[in-house]
Amino acid sequence: MPLTMAALGENFLIKKINGKEEVRRFLENLGFIAGAQISVVSQMCGNLIIQIKDSRIAVSREMAQKIIV
Repeated sequence: MPLTMAALGENFLIKKINGKEEVRRFLENLGFIAGAQISVVSQMCGNLIIQIKDSRIAVSREMAQKIIV
């Protein structure tokens, strides 16, 4: 399921990243790689704040749709 459908506070594993090569590379540089554990901290106006490793990263709804958990 896409990350936008994930429940707040639950831990998920990234299964794959969809989208163009440049989008996948951008997300990979932020730490979004297959097998990484993430959780949704907050959702505001469709945008998400994601906890990944020891960082919190804000991603748009469009980017979150490309992250499959």
